[in-house]
Amino acid sequence: MTPARSTGSPARTRLILVRHGQTDYNKEGRLQGQVDIPLNATGTRQAGVLAAAVAANPPDLIVASPLERARDTAQIVASSCGLEVTTDAALIERSFGTWEGLRGEEIRRHWPTEHADWRAHRPVTGLGLEDRPAVAERIADACRRLVAENTGRTVMVVSHGAAITLGITALLGLDADDFRGIAGLENCHRSVLEPLTSDTSGRLMRLVSHNLAPDFT
Repeated sequence: MTPARSTGSPARTRLILVRHGQTDYNKEGRLQGQVDIPLNATGTRQAGVLAAAVAANPPDLIVASPLERARDTAQIVASSCGLEVTTDAALIERSFGTWEGLRGEEIRRHWPTEHADWRAHRPVTGLGLEDRPAVAERIADACRRLVAENTGRTVMVVSHGAAITLGITALLGLDADDFRGIAGLENCHRSVLEPLTSDTSGRLMRLVSHNLAPDFT
């Protein structure tokens, strides 16, 4: 007798990238980079709204950047889902070196040439800025590893604005220096990616949703 064919579909492998909640530096328009700035009251509320939405369809695991704003956002979400948060240093924000803590107008005034290069996505040397391609591959490699280790599961990564945008660029197989078509995430917004099944290398993903609001269900 021929055994009955299963009608169940294999579980999807999903990657959810979440930007942390608001900080005072966000509110003031300052570059944060790797400075360890905490959530402000608005950011804590944003994380709570996100947590309520995520609890209805929770991920299988949550991994965060070790910076406090990302870690605390992740912990608020995890508490609503009965999960623990693990951290991964590879998910930290892009370093902006000397410019961390400054507003755009301050950078433009004191470093006009370097600021113009930065805005044009050209390399800036001597100030400690992490190159875009290096950030893109750092984030993408961490995400690829998490996805490969969790086939059929949903992985939530809580990280940072520049890091996530650059990571998505690399995961889509795009040039982090030249491509500018992916908008940055707002605070506590999230994007959803899935492995690109036609890619035999296992390195590429497809963008399913982008910049979803905290209360989107």
